[in-house]
Amino acid sequence: MVLEHRYPALKYLKPAAKRRIPHFVWEYLDSATGDERTKAHNRRSLDSVHFMPAILKGEVEASTQTNLLGQSYDLPFGVAPVGMSGAIWPDAEGILARNAYRQNLPYCLSTVACQTPETIGPYVGENGWFQLYPPRDPEVRLDMINRVKSAGFKTLVLTVDIPVASRRERQTRGGITQPPVLTSRLLAQIALRPAWALGMAAFGRPEMPLVASYGKNIRGLPTTEHIGYLLRVAPDLEYVKWLRDHWEGAFIIKGVLNASDCTSLEEIGIDALWISNHAGRQFDAAPATIDVLSDFRATTSLPLIIDGGFETGLDILRAFALGADFVMMGRAWHYALAALGRAGPAHLSEMLRQDLLANMGQLGLSSVSEASKTLLS
Repeated sequence: MVLEHRYPALKYLKPAAKRRIPHFVWEYLDSATGDERTKAHNRRSLDSVHFMPAILKGEVEASTQTNLLGQSYDLPFGVAPVGMSGAIWPDAEGILARNAYRQNLPYCLSTVACQTPETIGPYVGENGWFQLYPPRDPEVRLDMINRVKSAGFKTLVLTVDIPVASRRERQTRGGITQPPVLTSRLLAQIALRPAWALGMAAFGRPEMPLVASYGKNIRGLPTTEHIGYLLRVAPDLEYVKWLRDHWEGAFIIKGVLNASDCTSLEEIGIDALWISNHAGRQFDAAPATIDVLSDFRATTSLPLIIDGGFETGLDILRAFALGADFVMMGRAWHYALAALGRAGPAHLSEMLRQDLLANMGQLGLSSVSEASKTLLS
């Protein structure tokens, strides 16, 4: 109850998070690329989606349960992959994975996470997704997906919207180097954030153990690149076909923005599409994800997952109203972690659930899938 009163919405968690983590970590978490117009565009476009509230509906029993790819989840949103998640808060991957399992949400582990699939897999059960940055070497590629499968992950997510590293100017000015070097400037920032510093000291310095197991970390990389780029290739359709042939579980393509790509991906046998502009972190003139969602829904019958600036239960209803089947969030979970530590993810889950139910009540909805009925065109 105390948390609910102090932090009833994500907007109250953000300043608390900023006060609890070093400045260079905040810049990594909160920044986008360029002038950050795509990040702002995501927010403006979500705010432009309106509904007509309902009256005289009587008592409506609302449910937040959602089905996706043959699995039932208790809430219509999950945890998107964030690279170096464990640098934002100690044991971030473990905390988020365990919360996702308890709340029956999907948790997607990044290739460049601070923990390995073998470490995180046991925490998530059937709810584990793995996000793959595409390795160039076929042997590395095959070994990596076999490790992911053996660790218990059922869903593979291929990210296709990072052909090259972005510039991320705020992140660069924040002082992060690759590999990270603790300069006197960064050490001074760390000293001002004792909870973060003590947690890191206890858990261990954040690294990228999965990709590091396939190559040697080399100094002198550009500030927005990391060891993962030494293994990576910009994929094409043949690459996608290879993965489809070698992965037996559900297969999702993440980073699509053009509905004209649907046909070729459907022909390969993709199970779902993830509409994403990488939260504005890769390209600063991309469309807002919510703006292209209707085009995708008109083009394909595949399940549609979306991210891009979602912060509230109302935002999630906006996505479902325009044709989404699920919403994933990345930054939001890490604001909650940084603000409240281990208590953050559960608080965010409950906050979003309550906001969903409140707005569904205003609209007279019994399920999120009905949201389009009250959408104002």
